[in-house]
Amino acid sequence: MNTKLKIAAGLAFSALAFTASAQKSYTQGTATYALKTQMGDAESKIYFTPDSAVSVTQQGPALIKVLTNNKNTYVAILVDVPVASIKKAAVLTPDEIEQGIAAAPKFAFTPSTETKVINGYSCKKVDVKDTKSGSSYVAWVTNDVTMPTNMLTKYFVGAGGTPVQFTTIQQGQALDVTLKSVTDEKAPTGSFGIPAGFEKISLDDLKAMSGR
Repeated sequence: MNTKLKIAAGLAFSALAFTASAQKSYTQGTATYALKTQMGDAESKIYFTPDSAVSVTQQGPALIKVLTNNKNTYVAILVDVPVASIKKAAVLTPDEIEQGIAAAPKFAFTPSTETKVINGYSCKKVDVKDTKSGSSYVAWVTNDVTMPTNMLTKYFVGAGGTPVQFTTIQQGQALDVTLKSVTDEKAPTGSFGIPAGFEKISLDDLKAMSGR
């Protein structure tokens, strides 16, 4: 092998080594997302384990938590509004969970060669089409990190990477999401349960509270 080939090979192996070392797999930790909602901008933290996740989002005076498991058999929504002395928890019935699954979008993905860096993650562009509604979106996904899917990313299995900047659908509404960071931070104690003092209500009652 001549000198030029040796140098080229060395650079190639160095690049592969750097890529491998840059990738990190999380099975438990915290993902922080920036959200653009109809009620304005918000930040959501999702604490995850291999089998469960809880999202924590502050929207105005309300702290909203959504508890789920990775089997899609359990969903609980907690609303805590201290200024109004409101503590409500709605645990979805199996029928309500099935209705939610049936109403979910069906995304198809077409990868592209376009790339960019978002919040330090090397991303590639993926064209997204909801084959149910016909709506089209753009997602940017990365292979720098892997982690379990959650309530924001669950429709992106098959996108070719971890979603970093994307549009998802929640309760029939488009939601723009950007991953800010992923860390090893564990959920605070008690995060995956319904604390004492929360009144159990139905999902319909919860929707009525929010004006839906």
